[in-house]
This record gives sequence, structure tokens and C-alpha cells, in this order.
Amino acid sequence: MLVLFLFILALSYRMTATDTEASQNGHISSESYFMSIWHNRLYLYSAAALVFGIWFSLKLTLKKKSFSPNVHKAVKNDDHTDGDTVVHVSGVKIFYGSQTGTAKGFAQELSEEVKTLGIPADLIDMKDYDPDDQLADECTNKSVCVFLLATYTDGQPTENAEWFCKWLEEASTDFRYGKTYLKGLRYAVFGLGNSVYVGHYNTVGKNVDKWLWMLSGMRIMTKGEGDCNVAKSRNGNIQADFLAWKVKFMKRLRALAKGEKKSCSGDCKSGGSCKNKRQDEQQVVDKHVHNEEEEKADLQNASSEDELMESSSDEEESSLLDEKPGSVVDMEDLGDIMSGAKKAKSKDESRGGGHMVKLSKMNGVKKMEDEEERREMITPALRAALTKQGYKLIGSHSGVKLCRWTKSMLRGRGGCYKHTFYGIESHRCMETTPSLACANKCVFCWRHHTNPVGTEWRWKMDPAEKILLEAVEKHQNMIKQFRGVPGVMLERYEEGLAVKHCALSLVGEPIMYPEINTFIRLLHSHQISSFLVTNAQFPEEITSLVPVTQLYVSVDASTKDSLKKIDRPLFKDFWPRFLDSLKALGEKRQRTVYRLTLVKAWNVEEMLAYSELIALGQPDFIEVKGVTYCGESSASSLTMANVPWHQEVVAFVQQLADMLPQYEIACEHEHSNCLLIAHTKFKVDGEWWTWIDYERFQELVQAHEESGGQRSFSALDYIAKTPSWAMFGASEQGFDPAETRFLRRNKTKDISGC
Repeated sequence: MLVLFLFILALSYRMTATDTEASQNGHISSESYFMSIWHNRLYLYSAAALVFGIWFSLKLTLKKKSFSPNVHKAVKNDDHTDGDTVVHVSGVKIFYGSQTGTAKGFAQELSEEVKTLGIPADLIDMKDYDPDDQLADECTNKSVCVFLLATYTDGQPTENAEWFCKWLEEASTDFRYGKTYLKGLRYAVFGLGNSVYVGHYNTVGKNVDKWLWMLSGMRIMTKGEGDCNVAKSRNGNIQADFLAWKVKFMKRLRALAKGEKKSCSGDCKSGGSCKNKRQDEQQVVDKHVHNEEEEKADLQNASSEDELMESSSDEEESSLLDEKPGSVVDMEDLGDIMSGAKKAKSKDESRGGGHMVKLSKMNGVKKMEDEEERREMITPALRAALTKQGYKLIGSHSGVKLCRWTKSMLRGRGGCYKHTFYGIESHRCMETTPSLACANKCVFCWRHHTNPVGTEWRWKMDPAEKILLEAVEKHQNMIKQFRGVPGVMLERYEEGLAVKHCALSLVGEPIMYPEINTFIRLLHSHQISSFLVTNAQFPEEITSLVPVTQLYVSVDASTKDSLKKIDRPLFKDFWPRFLDSLKALGEKRQRTVYRLTLVKAWNVEEMLAYSELIALGQPDFIEVKGVTYCGESSASSLTMANVPWHQEVVAFVQQLADMLPQYEIACEHEHSNCLLIAHTKFKVDGEWWTWIDYERFQELVQAHEESGGQRSFSALDYIAKTPSWAMFGASEQGFDPAETRFLRRNKTKDISGC
């Protein structure tokens, strides 16, 4: 490098020497030498810079070649090490507390979703988990715990979650565990409940979330709540509520798996630049432009429809506060700002006619809160469950199903107990309901609580005409399926196509339907008798009910405690409602019935209390029936041990009748494990007249309607004589001798061979 420099210097000197020789006749001196260098200094500087640049470039190139392989190897080793040791989420443990299987189903669904991310997921039944020995380990193994918890009766946990909740509650207040016992535990909670139970809505989920937090557990996201009440569910039904929560959970889980904490909001306290801030701002701008375009289109559509389009008071208030972004508001100005916001709010309310106005998230158009569209009672999951059970659903809240006694009488194999007690032709009876919802969750519910519950009508409503038309049509279609079936009598088949009776007792609470009176009038106009059953929780509706052929009230227990235990009513004032319903029943002039369902070891010992309730309502008849066991259900603890034998039902009825001076045992239907106690006013000249003259009833109710309700009639105006075979003590035990008794024989399996 030095040789190159000297060569350039000599070359430049020679060039200057030539010039000097020509000008000064060959006289060389030291002064002329330095002067020549000064005059040609530009060439020297350029040559020096060029040399230095070449030298520096060569040095960097050689250094990079020698260091690059080592760096690549180190980075590769570091990446391999991180892949093996740095794991932010080792797995997800999903705990479920389920009674009817909904929470368990959600847990299975979430487990499959988590596994798609390549993260292990464990499904844990809370009854098989010991929190005292295992829960603390979840704080250090980098797992995420998810709790899917249903709230059961009276805000209590489900049976499989009882011990876990009990332990967690005690640990949260036990000084021996300490407040940091679960520090490091990452968890999320989703509760399942029903907002109809106002005082107990999602109690278990809320409590578990609180107790985990008290022990220093770390929530990875806000607690989710699923609501079975479709009228108030945030997303329409509990399945949609869970789906919305699951989407948020999966997004949070992906962030945790990457080692991310909470997403940056862009407001960094340190004042430093955020890596994602510029991208986020661009996304916000793009979204804002997109929203403005949508709002313009919506405004144009709304103006064509004369819609009310005013900004909400909240938006005006926020615009006032955000008028100077980043500025500090003085205390003196704060009063003016709030005053302006209040004026804007009052102005908006005056323009809205005094109604609260909401901005729709779907289309940006506001509408009045009292005009908000109601939701359908039957959710997709409920529709699937009821259809699987054989229901033919009608509209959004009604259903019809073929009774097994209808099938039996089509074959001439006998009718139901209503045929024995009241002369109903079972093959001409349609079992339906205009309301699948109920205000109770009885332990012996034969629908296993698949129907919705509620204390008031909060759903979409179908017209009564549509319900009756489709009910009759679907019932006839089910009857038509028996054409040509072996054993079906042709005469009975043709009669069965013409509906003569309607049992409004399929499921739910028919009297909840707001147009129940219209529906009953339509039945009578089609010459169809009406048998309506209510659960004694709607006294006002019973009072305002138009005349029916026969009105039932279910009296499942005789004391407040036993009624709460058996019927599990939704109303807090269920007992006063129950008593008022019985009083309202006593004021009816048409036929009235108490229906008692005996549950062994639950309500068969309350003899005196039953007699007092009978004196309160003075019903015409009392049906006493042993509970029917409909199979094992996770929603009920009822077993075959709670089903009384027929002899036990007879003994109960005899004791009860002895305590009622104006009542006697009239009829019996041994096959249904049912007996009828009747008021003695239906015993004329020593003979029972419990049957119904249906033609006479239609004449009376038509005259009642034509007179505008002025022409009334009583239960004794449409009675018919009871046949001897239907009476209590007869050898037939309530089986119609005109029918053919069919005894199902169990085939014994031959296990003698190989």
C-alpha cells in the first residue's frame, strides 16, 4: 500500500518537474518543489482518498468472510435451543361442571379446537380432579386452565363440581393457603346459566372466577356468560354465546403461545415508538374510510325510508371531549363540556320523542328500543333435540306429538285413562301445546328439560290460526302413516283423521301463550273439546281464561318446601302464586281437576296438607297418578325406586278420600297407575256421571260466545253416565271390554348354545 502511495507521489512530482523546467530554465530548488506540490494538491488528496477507500473495503470484506460462518452457526444453535426449551403454553386443561351435558359438550368442542393449534388439550371431569393435590401444580407447568361451569338449582354447582367449588371457596378464605397460593395460574371461566333465575344467574361461574382471583390466579380474559334464556341472551342462545366467547379465547391463546402479553394500545408510557403502531394506525385509517363509505350508503338508504338519523348523545359527548386530541382539559372548562353534553343529550331525547334510541351495529340505522325485534323461542339446538324426540314443531314456539294411547286405540288395544274417566276417544285426541316454555323444572319432567323456561312471554309470537291449522295438519300426517299397518282398524283410522279432542298438556305451560283464549275459541269453533293443563303459577291468566271443556291444575306437592324441591319453580313468589291459582280455579264454573303426581319418598306422606289444598280450590275431580319413570336423566335424581306400585297409589287415595267428606273414589285405570276421586255432586241416584257429553258442551259454549259471555253454564250441564267397567272396584280395572287387551311378552334369550 505504501509503495503505491510513493509511486503516485513520484508521478505527480515528475509532472510538476516538467512544468517547472519549462518555466524556470531547469533551476530546481526546494522552494519550487514545495510550490509545485501545493499547486497540485487536489491530485494528492484524490489519490489518498482512493487508496484509503480501497484499503477499508478490502478489510471489511475479509472480516465478514471470516466471521459470517460462526455467526450463522451460533444463530442456528440459538434457534434450535429456543424451540426445545422456550414453551409459553404447555397445554390447555378444560374443566367442566355439567348436569345436563351442555357444558361437557362445549368442553369437547373447545378441546378439538385447541388441538388444531398443535397445543395439547386435556378434558377433565371436575369430580375426578383433586384440587388440593393438583391445582397448585398448574401454576408452574405453563398450562392454561379453562373452567366451563353450569349453575344448577338455587345457584348451586352441578353434582360433579360440588367438591371442587367447596374446596376452592374454603381455600380462598383460609389463611393457611395464603393469598398467593395460585400465583402463576392462568385461567379463563365460561359460565352457563339462565337469566330467568334472577337471583342465581351464572352464580357458580362468577364465584369460581372470584375465588381463583382471590388466590392470585391470573385471568387471561374476561369471564364469559352463556344464557339459556333466548330472549335475553347476548347472541341469541347459549350456543351462540359460547361460540362468541370461544373465538375470543382462541385468539388470546394464540397470543399466549407466541409469548405475547396484552396487545399494545399504541399509548406507550415511555414515549418510545411502537413497532406495530404505524401498521395499526394505517389499519385504523383504512377501517375508518371503509366505515365512512358504509355510513354514507346507510344514510342514503335511511333518508329514502324517512328514518330518524341523529347522532347519539354519547357520540356528541365524546366528540366534545375529543375535540383537541392530546390536550389537557382545565377544571374550569370541564363544567362547560359536561353542560354541553347534557344539552346535547336532552336535545337528542326530545327529537327521539322521549324514547331511548339505539344505533344498530348491523346497518347503522337507529330504531326505538320498544320496537326491538323479539327472538324465537326454539333455537337450532332445541329444535334438533325436540325433533329427535318425535315432536313436530310448529312455527317458533309450538309443537304436536302422537300419543302412544292414540296408536293403541287405532289398533283396538285400549285407550288412556281419560277414556276411562271422561269418555275421550283416544284415537281422535290431538296432544299439542302453543307454548313449549314452562315456568317449572320438575324432577319428573318427561321431556328431560329439553324445553325452554321462562316466567313471562318474551319471544316472537305466532298467530293462533296458524298454530291450530298446522297442528291439525301435522297430526293428520302422523295418523296417515298408520294406513295399512297390520292391526290398525280401518274404521278407527278414518275416525282418527277427524280430531275431536285436544289435550293441551304436551309440554310447557300453554296458558303462557298470550293468545290462549283465541286458540281455545278456535278449537271450539272446529267442534274440538279442550283439556288444558297448567302448573299453578299464573293465577291471573287462570282468572281471565275463557270456558274450557276441562281445566287441570298440577298439584305436585302440598307444602312450600316439597313444591320447591319437586317442581323447582322459577318464580321467587312461587308459593303465593300456587295458592292464588288454586283459588282462581275454585271460581270457575266449568269442570276443574287437581292432578296429583305421587313420587315415592318425596310427597306421599303429606296427606293432611293435601286435604287442605283441596278444600281451598274445591275441584270437581282429583286425579291421583303414580309418577312415570321416563329413563335416567342427568337433570333429575328420579329413579325407579320413586315410582309407587298401583297398590300403594290405591292405599294413598283411600286414605285421602276418607279425609274429604264431599269426595269419593269414582274410577280406576290400573294400566296408567291412576285413580279418580270425584265430588259427590257427580253421583246421581247412586251412579257416577263423570263422563262428558261433548255435543252438549259445544252447544253450551257456542251459546256462551254468541251472548258475549252473558249466558253461562256449569260442569253439571254437560255430564254423561260413567260405564260400570270404568268404576273403581270393577273387575276390568278401567280397561274397556270393547277393546282387546294386549300383553307384551318378553322373549327369553337362549344362552344354552355356543
